[in-house]
Order: sequence, then structure tokens, then C-alpha cells
Amino acid sequence: MAQTIVEKIAQASLSGAKEAAPQRELKAGDFVSLQPHRVMTHDNSAAVLNKFEAIGASKLANAEQVVFTLDHDIQNRSEANLAKYARIEAFAKAQGSAFYPAGSGIGHQRMVEDGHVLPGTVCVASDSHSNMYGALGALGTPVVRTDAAAIWATGEFWWVIPHTVQVVLTGRLRPGVSGKDVILTLCGLYNQGEALNAAVEFSGEGVASLSMDARLSIANMTTEWGALVGWFPVDEVTLAFFEGRRAAGVTRVREEQLAAWRQDPPRPDAGAHYAARIELDLSGVTPQLAGPDVVQKVTSLAEMASRQVKVHKAYLLSCVNSRSEDLQAAAHVLKGKHVAEGVTLYVAAASGEIEARAREEGSWKIFEEAGATFLPPSCGPCIGLGQGLLEAGEVGISATNRNFKGRMGSAEAACYLASPEVVAASAVAGVIAGPAFSTDALERCYEVFDAARAETQEATEILEGFPTQLEGRLVYLPADNLNTDGIYGKDYTYREDMTREQMAAVVMENYDPSFAERVCEGDVIVSGKNFGTGSSREQAVTALQAKGVPLVIAASFSQTYLRNAFNNGFLCLELPELCAALQERYGDREQKTIIDEEMISVDFAAGELCLNDTIYRFTSPSRVAQELVVVGGIERLVQQKLVAGVG
Repeated sequence: MAQTIVEKIAQASLSGAKEAAPQRELKAGDFVSLQPHRVMTHDNSAAVLNKFEAIGASKLANAEQVVFTLDHDIQNRSEANLAKYARIEAFAKAQGSAFYPAGSGIGHQRMVEDGHVLPGTVCVASDSHSNMYGALGALGTPVVRTDAAAIWATGEFWWVIPHTVQVVLTGRLRPGVSGKDVILTLCGLYNQGEALNAAVEFSGEGVASLSMDARLSIANMTTEWGALVGWFPVDEVTLAFFEGRRAAGVTRVREEQLAAWRQDPPRPDAGAHYAARIELDLSGVTPQLAGPDVVQKVTSLAEMASRQVKVHKAYLLSCVNSRSEDLQAAAHVLKGKHVAEGVTLYVAAASGEIEARAREEGSWKIFEEAGATFLPPSCGPCIGLGQGLLEAGEVGISATNRNFKGRMGSAEAACYLASPEVVAASAVAGVIAGPAFSTDALERCYEVFDAARAETQEATEILEGFPTQLEGRLVYLPADNLNTDGIYGKDYTYREDMTREQMAAVVMENYDPSFAERVCEGDVIVSGKNFGTGSSREQAVTALQAKGVPLVIAASFSQTYLRNAFNNGFLCLELPELCAALQERYGDREQKTIIDEEMISVDFAAGELCLNDTIYRFTSPSRVAQELVVVGGIERLVQQKLVAGVG
């Protein structure tokens, strides 16, 4: 049976700790246990280490498999943060794993430039932008903190193989248009869940015209598009990248590997089944902006420029757009100019190596002469940490990958996403500006195929110990794409001292500050499409658990959120019919949280939900999900395996 590239890489990465590989080829919907080539953890290594120790583990199953990076909160020089960093470093060195200290660069960039990511391998990180590794032909996908602890202890993690959407690229980009514009175009043009929880496989003759930096940007932001994987084929551009890394002294890339990839690169089988196909003519792409507050709201630069939107802060940084090509493009715009009065431009390279190259090439000098404010190679303002955050009433324009309300500072600020060139031009103009292009809109080219290889649905069978029934008051949150920043804000994400009571008090703070006061233990949340989109922070689940919420129902979920939910023994159900009915009923209300004292009754054994005498049918959670709920989450499951001497 012909397989997609994701199915093939998963097949080749099946865990040896499980029973022998299936006699059949894997397909979308299969539950598998995989051994990743690499797992990266960053500042959240401290939280992962707590879990690792709590399950009784002391030694990594495979020290070479694990990579530690410090990149999120490196401007925080508090005693507590320095102690956390010291603990992570000491553990990494004691275990013999790769460790990158604060200031060396963003973890994802260090993974790709130091040879940890290789074509045809599974490479994961406890960070949602692990999709970026797909630019190098790897299966890059995020895991959550509990997964990371399990990989540390056993070398493996569970996964559900996603369906694949093929994106066929034709033509080539015009000057002044970047990879960032490509992914923003896709996010805006196909914003109805077309890529949600899918593996996106890029193909077509247009791929060859894209540089590696452009591919890294596109793959990185397939996360914001809703995908679990963003994969590019291995071609001459890929091979040239790896040859360059070997020339730079990276020993993890070997000559024989390059020869093998050149002769037989990882690729899908001819005749592989795709859930859908999208076609995009690169020559029709123009500079785009996303926002404010959401990535899916995308507007052409031509239209935005006509609005004369004043800018207060501009950001050229992050794992999506602060590589050499990005810095050069911005420097070209800034050369001989100065940042406008009242505007601050923040610049940070993706790694120390890239900053050093920018200094040698002269880009850094141009930024300095233009009046830029430099930050260390790290995430920083992108995650709302350190210097340069947005204040209430300010407008930011950023080359980062997320603009969720409150993420980069005040919830009363607005942020737009754009390419490095547009960010630089806007910083100089003092308003959103950039190269002039026609306003001709691209048309959707989207084809859905038959369901012959659709994801499998397990028959409903309730395991012993899994709740058969549940009842609670309806709490309706009328929002699509309710993101993890809205559920649990950036001010608390990297605090390891938050009690359950404190977490419960701030849950949904960025979405609705009144939520915590109004919602009671036992309430059932119902929301819209793509619930839990955004980062991989597990507190977006555990804070709701701490509040006493037993169940979240949504039209659809981010798969990463579902991983966090079931890994923490938390129940979630997809029931689009119920969500559509509530949307129709409450569509004219402007409230963020609607509570009408109605009761929801859920019968998992029957697969039925009752609200106001109306019955909605659903498929109960899979056997794997039920097992995790019954045992109390993945940590306890791994603990049992370690006690039994398995893994």
C-alpha cells in the first residue's frame, strides 16, 4: 500500500520496546509508539525534570536523544531563574546530553544548525514550533511536557498518525515577497480548518525556488495554520544546507549520509493517499499582514498601508524570522535610514552564529546606525518576556509567529505579523508600510478527496475505571481558535511555584477576566473550533483541572491540546453539532462567557449527550485516551512501566 511521507517515517521510527512492527503499512489514524531521533526541551526543562523525578526515573534512556536549550526567559536575572537554569545545566551535563546555555540562540535554530535534525527522522520538542524541522525533510512535530518526561525515561512516546494535506507550489516568488508571506497567505486563504491537525506536505516545481531560510519560516508557521507537521522534500537546496553545515564544522552530518540522501532522498510513495490538495502559485503571493490578535485574519500590505496604522514598536526576532536572509532583507530596507521618532525597533538574531555572521556582513552595523535596540539571541518579547513588551494602547508590528492578545505584553495592545522587510519599512515610516504591490487577491484552490483512507474510528468500548456518565452546568465560550495564551497567560507559564489554587484563580484571564469568579467546580465547558490552539504549555489543561472543570467539549481541538489533556488524564470531546446549535442560539450575545444554569448530561457508554431534551451522539475517546484517563495520566503510566522494568 502506498504511503505518505509521514506514514513512511513513522513506520521507520516505530519503538523497539513495543511488539514487532505491524505486518501491514501504517496509515492515518493509527496509534503508534515512536522512538524520536531527538527531543529538545528549553526553559520548560525544569518542569519536565520535575515530572521525570516524580515518576522515579534518574537516568535518561538515551542521553544522545535529548537536547537542552535555554532560550525563553534569558533576560530574567532573578535568583530563582538563575537557579533554575543552573539546575537544568547540571542535569544535562551529568547525563551527558547536548546543552546550549542562555545566549547561544533559540533552541529550534540550534537544532537545525548543529545537525540534530536529519532528513527522514522523527525530531520533536516540547514546543509547538517543532514543525520547523520539516524544512529539512524530517518529521518535526511538537510533544508536551509529559511526553518529554516519558521520552527521557523510556525513549518513546505515543502518537496518532495524522492525515496528510498536499500543498502544491508552482511559480516563484517576486522580489520583495518572502516565505513569511507564503505562510501568511495560506493561513488567511485557508482558515476554515483545512490544515487542522494535519501533516502538510509541500511539493511541486515551486519548492525548488524557495531558499532554506524561506522553508524554515514556512514550516515553522504551519503550526499557526493548525498543522502538526510541515514537511518539505529533500532536494538540492536541502543538500546544500547540510554541505554548508559540514563546512562549518558540524560533525553530526556525515558524508555518507549526504550521499545516501542524494541517491535516495526520503519521499512519499507514488499513489499515496492525501486527504486534500491545495495549490498555490507563488508568483501571485504579495506581502501580507496578520492580525491584530489572531493569525487567521490576514490582509494584504497594499490595503493595510492605505489605512496609515501608526506603529509604536517593531520586532525583528524569533525562531521564524531572524536568520541571515531575514536580517539581510531588513538591513537592505534600513540602509541609510533611521527608525521613525516614537518607534522602537528591537532586533535579535536566532543564534549567536547568525549574529556573528550579521556583524561580519555589515547588517548589524546598519541596524545600529538606524537606531535599533539589540536583544540577545533568544525568544524574549515573542513570548512576552524581558525587554520591549507592548504597553496598553500601543501597536506593534512583528516578524514573530504569534500575535495573540496579551502574548507580547498588554492585552490592551494590538500586534500585526509581517515579513522582516515590512517590519523594517514600517519602523522607518512610523506606520505600516512596505513595497508596493497590486491588490489582486489569490483564489482558493482546494480539493478534498474520498475518505477511503480516512482516520480510523475505534468502536466505543468503555474501559473499567473510565467514567460512564457525567453531569455539569453548561459554560459556553463562543469563540473559535481559543488559544493557550487566552487560557493561561505568559506571566505564569514559566513559574514553577504556582499552586493549583493560584492556577485556578488566573485561568482564562486573557480571554475573560471574569471567568475564574463565575465558573464553579463541576461546570462543563463548550467552545468552538480549534480549541487550545497555540503553544504546547500544559497549564492550559491543568489550570482548568485545578478549577474543577471535568470536561471540555469543542467543535474541534488542537491535537497538541488533546495530547496535553489526555496525558494529564483530562477529558475532552469533539461534538461539532452541539457547538453549532449553541452558536445559533447565542450568536447575538457579546459575552465572552455565557452561563444560563442549564445542565449537560453525558453518557459515555451510550455515546450520547443530552441538553434541553435534545440528544447529541458522539464517539467516545479512544482506548489509548481512556487508558490515560483511568491511570491518571502519562506520568503514572510511565511510572508503572519503570517499576515493571519495561522501556
